[in-house]
Amino acid sequence: EFEKCAAKIFEMISQYNIQDIDVTRPSVDGGRDAVGKFRIGIEGNHLYWDFALEAKCYGFDNGCGVKETSRLISRLRHRQFGIFITTSYVSRQAYQEIIDDKHPVLILSGVDIIKVLKKQDISDVEKVKTWLNSNWPKD
Repeated sequence: EFEKCAAKIFEMISQYNIQDIDVTRPSVDGGRDAVGKFRIGIEGNHLYWDFALEAKCYGFDNGCGVKETSRLISRLRHRQFGIFITTSYVSRQAYQEIIDDKHPVLILSGVDIIKVLKKQDISDVEKVKTWLNSNWPKD
């Protein structure tokens, strides 16, 4: 379910600019956990940019490396940007390669997720559980 959660977190960051976001099926998803359109501009005068989102729900001590980030980068199409969201962190080497090669990829790590949730007053364990259960109820 983290793919849906990651898409929701990205919507929280860019709520007025997300025109469309679709979480892909769990397998055979083409290496993307969600795809969508990001709106840039003002009403009546705007552009749309396609994006692809990759979500990794890892423990805080299990970082994402080049293998995980390369998967998203290799799936980006012309004039498309990527969002890589992880509950953990991205290794220094993977991050540096994204920067050095100027890949259009936004990294959101565990600490960024915490900042986004706190900004929405989802600031403690009980509030996080309530938010998760209200969006993705357990069966």
